[in-house]
Amino acid sequence: MSITPDRDRTTSRPDRTLSAVQQAARIVGVVFLLVGVLGFVPGITSNYGDMTFASHDSDAMLLGIFQVSILHNIVHLLFGVAGLAMSRTWSGARSYLIGGGVIYLLLWIYGLLIDKDSSANFVPVNSADDWLHFLLGAGMVALGLALSRRRDTVADGRLGTDATAHASRARDGR
Repeated sequence: MSITPDRDRTTSRPDRTLSAVQQAARIVGVVFLLVGVLGFVPGITSNYGDMTFASHDSDAMLLGIFQVSILHNIVHLLFGVAGLAMSRTWSGARSYLIGGGVIYLLLWIYGLLIDKDSSANFVPVNSADDWLHFLLGAGMVALGLALSRRRDTVADGRLGTDATAHASRARDGR
């Protein structure tokens, strides 16, 4: 029988407690997954039979308000999967919220600038989508910045101490 030294639990087994920024990224990811799935559900998506893969010609409307297409729904699903995957680490969650928020703010600006009846509206988006993209983008960036100002770690029962911050950085590979 060999005797091995006890390993530090913070390095041998990841802490299962998520930081606030990780929880937010996970919740946002789940919401995007839900929206992506609901976009494929007749009844929740009106004019479901008129959904196209991509283009302004798609008359499908999620909740009767937001113009969707197969591509639009796939983007929501991929954004949701990315949120869940990136929420596994503090740095990934922060990057997802801030980076994803910037992408949605750019999509908001794009939606404001394009002619809704042109081929440039390939996602497609309508005015309701534009303002939802603004709210999502601003909200994601705000969450990413506000919740990552201080790492909330509880590995040794104390919040924000040097020891727990060091353990979190070690877990995240930084």
